[in-house]
Amino acid sequence: MAIVRVREHVNPLGIRFSKAIAPPKWEEIFDAMDHPWHLDIGCARGYFPLKMATERPDWNVVGLEIREPLVDRANQWRDEAGLRNLHYLSCNANNSVRPILESLPKGAVKLVSVQFPDPWFKKRHQKRRVVQPPLVDELATFLQVGAQVFLQSDVEEVAREMGDRFAANPAFQKTHDGDWLPDNPLPVRTEREISVIKQGLPVYRTQLERV
Repeated sequence: MAIVRVREHVNPLGIRFSKAIAPPKWEEIFDAMDHPWHLDIGCARGYFPLKMATERPDWNVVGLEIREPLVDRANQWRDEAGLRNLHYLSCNANNSVRPILESLPKGAVKLVSVQFPDPWFKKRHQKRRVVQPPLVDELATFLQVGAQVFLQSDVEEVAREMGDRFAANPAFQKTHDGDWLPDNPLPVRTEREISVIKQGLPVYRTQLERV
């Protein structure tokens, strides 16, 4: 797989990302619209959704990534693999998740994941973090009871902030006791997760359910 080199950090509040995308015609991309859907927000190069779609052929997987060159290359990989249960979209999730969810069959999305998002360490940049209260509110509006939200980061502050923002919405409830989920419940790990674990560093995970 060829590596596409792009800027590591992209400001989601920039003018070019201020407009929500128009969702595609899903039925022209996916073979089985009635399968459960997994929305992976911030999928970077797209390896994780690619592997998930391969491991779970009975699921439809959509990867959202703000950097368009990565999305273009990932969709090429999808085509080369002949997968009809996977698609990547270039967008700012904070203003595009609503039209995306509106365009899908009601209750179709059963799993949303946000994994190792850009931490934006500087205080003045933290408004750029992907999990903001409006995003949580949109997911609360469109996800049906029983849908799962899986969050993880190797930065404890970021993981805690994400979890707290979901937990602050009465539509979501943690599925586990204690602060962190001890193991990853998904069959595939992201590149970042593999790297962090190899270094012997902790990963902070939490899972919530739409109630």
